[in-house]
Amino acid sequence: MDSEKIKEGVRLILSGIGEDITREGLLETPDRIARMYEELAGGYTDSAAPHLKKRFHVDNNDMVMEKDIHFYSFCEHHMLPFYGTAAIAYIPNGEVVGLSKMARTVEVFAKRFQLQERLTAQIADAFMDELKPKGVMVLVQAEHMCMTMRGIKKPGTKTVTAVTRGVFNDDERLRTDFYRMLEHR
Repeated sequence: MDSEKIKEGVRLILSGIGEDITREGLLETPDRIARMYEELAGGYTDSAAPHLKKRFHVDNNDMVMEKDIHFYSFCEHHMLPFYGTAAIAYIPNGEVVGLSKMARTVEVFAKRFQLQERLTAQIADAFMDELKPKGVMVLVQAEHMCMTMRGIKKPGTKTVTAVTRGVFNDDERLRTDFYRMLEHR
């Protein structure tokens, strides 16, 4: 990540909107923003593969679900945040992955400028490519600040995307079980 370019970009934006970039409250803002992007956009230098390497053998192949995985990302169209939760379910093929690794996989792709539709598919594809399960289903629900703060200005509006791979594509019972498990508290 090129911190100097980020700092210069922040100075240009501040100047462009009419701010005095030498004002006390803004002097360190370019540095803060550069450090923030190193943290919030760190997914560009990360891969899901190492997170999905830690596996455990299992005798059954029953559905595994992790839900309510909170994430924060950026809309690539407006550079504003969107945030929400993800749910991932998969049918093992003799192996399961460590539970924290499911959430880490979401983080890898959320920490990039994104489309929610792409984020959902990237999570599912990473599971299929790395873990080789019989199938995976991912559901992402998020509020987009580009819909809340600007434009249509509809706070609380949620966008929901779902992706199925493998046996979830053809088995309506599995999809129904997924949604049933999602509702169960």
